[in-house]
Amino acid sequence: MKQKEQQFKAKAYRFMIGRIFQLILALVFLLFIGRFLYLGISTNVAGENLTQRTNQLYRRNEVIKARRGTIYDRNGITLAEDSNSYTIYAILDKSAIDYHDKPLYVVNKKQTANELAKVLPLSSQKILTYLTPKHNAYQVEFGSGGSNLSLAQKKEIESFKLPGIKFVQAPTRLYPNGSLASHIIGIAQPETVKGTQDLIGTMGLEAYFNRQLSGKNGYREAFVDAEHYQLPNGLHKNKSAVDGDDLYLTLDFQMQNYLESLMDNVQEKYQPVGMTAVVEDMKTGKVLAASQRPTFNPQTKQGLNSSWRNTLVQDAYEPGSVFKILTLAATIQSGNYNPNAYYRSGTLKVDGSTIHDWNDVGWGSIPFSQAFPRSSNVGMSTLEQKMGAQVWKSYLNKFGIGKKTGVTLPGEVSGSLSFKSGIDQAVTSFGQGVDVTAMQMIQAFSSLANKGQMIKPQFVEKIKNADGKVIQKYHVKKAGSPVYSAQTAETILKSMKDVINKDYGTGIAYKMPGVDIGVKTGTAQIASPKGGYLTGANNYIFSVVGVYPDSSPRYSIYITMKQPQKMTAPAETILASIFKPMMNRIILLSATNNIVASQKVDVPLVVSKNVSDAETTTSADNMALVKIGNGKKVVKQSLPKGQQVASGTKLFVLTNGKLTYPDMTGWTGSDVQNFANLVNIKIKISGQGRVVKQSAKKGTFITAGSTLTVNLKE
Repeated sequence: MKQKEQQFKAKAYRFMIGRIFQLILALVFLLFIGRFLYLGISTNVAGENLTQRTNQLYRRNEVIKARRGTIYDRNGITLAEDSNSYTIYAILDKSAIDYHDKPLYVVNKKQTANELAKVLPLSSQKILTYLTPKHNAYQVEFGSGGSNLSLAQKKEIESFKLPGIKFVQAPTRLYPNGSLASHIIGIAQPETVKGTQDLIGTMGLEAYFNRQLSGKNGYREAFVDAEHYQLPNGLHKNKSAVDGDDLYLTLDFQMQNYLESLMDNVQEKYQPVGMTAVVEDMKTGKVLAASQRPTFNPQTKQGLNSSWRNTLVQDAYEPGSVFKILTLAATIQSGNYNPNAYYRSGTLKVDGSTIHDWNDVGWGSIPFSQAFPRSSNVGMSTLEQKMGAQVWKSYLNKFGIGKKTGVTLPGEVSGSLSFKSGIDQAVTSFGQGVDVTAMQMIQAFSSLANKGQMIKPQFVEKIKNADGKVIQKYHVKKAGSPVYSAQTAETILKSMKDVINKDYGTGIAYKMPGVDIGVKTGTAQIASPKGGYLTGANNYIFSVVGVYPDSSPRYSIYITMKQPQKMTAPAETILASIFKPMMNRIILLSATNNIVASQKVDVPLVVSKNVSDAETTTSADNMALVKIGNGKKVVKQSLPKGQQVASGTKLFVLTNGKLTYPDMTGWTGSDVQNFANLVNIKIKISGQGRVVKQSAKKGTFITAGSTLTVNLKE
């Protein structure tokens, strides 16, 4: 009986335990059901939005990059354009494997080096050195030889299917002409904005017109399933990118290129602290060529740290005697100029201070008609006193002295004018005590071609959108009202002729027989930080301005040179080595008062072609192919596909063989520069014209980073 009672209790206990488990399971089930219902109804769990979380898991966003606008010269030759560059690197760490244990590191270093040497401008031994570092490294790069690779080079390397070889892509701005007009064009560099890397203009026109050039990025939004396949079209969104606008400049590529080579020669030979040069169509204000020294290469960034300022608009200086053009104009127009009246040259007392002529003793008693061509400080100061300070000040205002020109370059300064005392007022008549910019002077000089009316200088001719439609056209823009009359202009121009044609003129060094030009020279003292002015034969800003044709001016050249460190020739001789060839180029290229447009050709793509096929292609496109190396296949070219260049331009190509120096006889300075950029060497150029001598003989192996010296001769 007792046993049955125990069995009953055990059965009841098991039944109770079973019921408890059933109840627990029911509660758990109800809990899960409740949770699922909650998840199905509610949009937030634990403070997290489920809809947003789902979108994050299954939505894919992609930025559609806008193309940055291209910058062209006046004839459509490319000066700056968008590009992508690639940097190659190699993974060496053997821990880099995929899910199938497939190696993602370099397996056979020697084979990899041999294959890469077919494309990269590096020997297989040099590549093998990179692949065998002295210390353990997860990955390595290949120096300058492995950077800035083109898409064609990347694809060719990828075709080798080399394990461990990877690439990094970056948006870049291509400046195919090196330092040509670099401070005008400026520079655009990659910057990360809102998580996206875009090119942003930081200097020059690239910065001033950054909004127009940038365009607007688009986006692509799509939803995928669990297997990452895109769902039907109705479940994705697209917004197309709007490409940036294109700038067409007033610069003429051929004239700019020639000016750069002339300035390079002077910089190399005489080493001035600074130089500027501007060639302008005074009738329209269009700047045809402009540059400065020191300069920089926007492609390689060489020289950028020491020459980032655009001295044409950002540096103000005392202009010296070229300013006497303004003084003469004001004196004539105000009725205070009598060319036949005499004055005593040499010295002049003003407010207890003495003004000296540049030769200290003067030329005795001479007529005012000789004051300008002799560049007499005393003569100009006397004329300023005849006008009176207030009249002179009113003309300085009319000429825009102390005011920005409004040129489309960032950072323009307004200059300054010291005009408190009588001596301050007097010395401004010959360009002291007044700070100007090169653009202010160019604007003032433009009045010579427009009957006293100044024209604003401009660097941009038109802007086109991505569809090729002109959306903005820059027209001739007057600067203020006419400062003087046509009759006054005639008198000034006659005096500018006397500067080079009279035996007492200061500009005889600029005389060009049979050429109708007018000139004014300048020699400005440089203020000392300790007060007063610097002394010494080279501590000046030397300058010259010339107009052509003098009988009816259309074009002007204005050059300044600051403190030549190797002054082995007179300042006039140095400046004439730029002025006279440049003036000859203007005369040769001018026809019916317009610079003749250069014939243009499109650069073909010859990368990956056999050299023989590349020669055939470039010949058909009126270009001259210059082969670098002894290989049979082209791996890199100096100019990008589609760029418009002048007919006959040299296209330098690297081959997959050993790189040696070619015979450069007959090359221009720009040819040498393009070659140097391609093979990554430095150059030193002396003389002007074409190459007659080079320091490295034909057939010598090229070493990256080495220096080549070439001598040019007309």
